[in-house]
Amino acid sequence: MDVSKTKSSFYRRLYVAYLIDSQLASSVPALTEATGMPRRTAQDTIAALADLDIVCEFEQEDGARNHAGHYRIRDWGAIDRGWIAAHLASIKQVLGYP
Repeated sequence: MDVSKTKSSFYRRLYVAYLIDSQLASSVPALTEATGMPRRTAQDTIAALADLDIVCEFEQEDGARNHAGHYRIRDWGAIDRGWIAAHLASIKQVLGYP
């Protein structure tokens, strides 16, 4: 199945936001483990969430060093989280994620 780069990029952002919000993978190492995407792709995808008006913030763990902590979705903007949950299987299939 051929999928445009625009669609795959959009789906990747939705999926990463969903993983963070569900606390299934709320750090870069956890995202790379859950999806198999390279570390840089995970970092770039998190940074690109703002393009969709998804507010994602990093929360530093108290007393932790070296950026230890996790991401949290503060606002979904115009994105419907319920739609993502309902279409999770097809999103993962398009992206080729486990």
